[in-house]
Amino acid sequence: MRTGPPKEQYTRDEARRVLGIRERQLCSWEQQGLVPHLEEFAFSDLIALTSIQKLRKNRVSPQKVRQAVGAIRKKLRGVENPFKELKIFSEGRNVAVVVDGQKMEAVSGQLLLNFDRESLAGLLAFPRARQGGAGADPGKAKREAEEWFEKGLELEEIGAPSEEIVDAYQKALEYDPASAGALVNLGTVHFHLKAWRDAERCYKQALEIDAGYALAHFNLGNLYDETGRRDLASTHYHAAVQANPSYADAYYNLALLCQSHGDLMEAVRHWKTYLKLDGSSTWAAIARRELEKLRRAAILPGGHPKSETAS
Repeated sequence: MRTGPPKEQYTRDEARRVLGIRERQLCSWEQQGLVPHLEEFAFSDLIALTSIQKLRKNRVSPQKVRQAVGAIRKKLRGVENPFKELKIFSEGRNVAVVVDGQKMEAVSGQLLLNFDRESLAGLLAFPRARQGGAGADPGKAKREAEEWFEKGLELEEIGAPSEEIVDAYQKALEYDPASAGALVNLGTVHFHLKAWRDAERCYKQALEIDAGYALAHFNLGNLYDETGRRDLASTHYHAAVQANPSYADAYYNLALLCQSHGDLMEAVRHWKTYLKLDGSSTWAAIARRELEKLRRAAILPGGHPKSETAS
């Protein structure tokens, strides 16, 4: 068994292995704004991720976790990374947080232990939800959309039939037509079914909503690469790295694309950038192998593009 003090820094792959989580799950937490996107993790970052894991293990819904984080950031100004800066845990199916030694329900602000109200006034009192009749809950449709989006993710995780997954994402879009994430994931389901036109339509609609959505550009690049439209593939891979300069997988696919065109110098540049961003995964081993081939002036005989879905 490993002993001694924890490491000071962990790569992304090391952090996932330590915690036993998939890249897709980590990306989902980042996209939901629960934690920042990192390529290197301190031990305190791992502890923050462990807190999220415990909430999910205790069956606290993703929606409640997001609501709690949003409420904490809104009232406790200066708290950017709640899971790293505060103690957050489950209280039944709700999320609780400790502030100044006092435990409170994160969303409503209701204290769960006795406290000195005067000493915490202005710091802990979360605003109560406004009461009202018609139109009192304008966010209901968005919450419904989020629940169907999460359902789609769960169905993908368990390998449910494609029709069920498609239905979940389509319902999410019925409640929130501007859900770019649902469009991207719906597009990826169509992509795997080789329904190219449907996949292309979904990815393009996502980009109409968010022109800087790196994942939508990346997946559209994969679609064009798969269907032989290499110039368009290159355009969207470049758009992906322009939107997110740390998008390692897009550099990987750009390197393969350049090699297939015989643009070896450009391929070398992309491989080097990829290895700076992801130097320890199994994909990195392939990248080093191909880079070595290029250094020996050999032409790459083929490759295996990487693909992803939103979470």
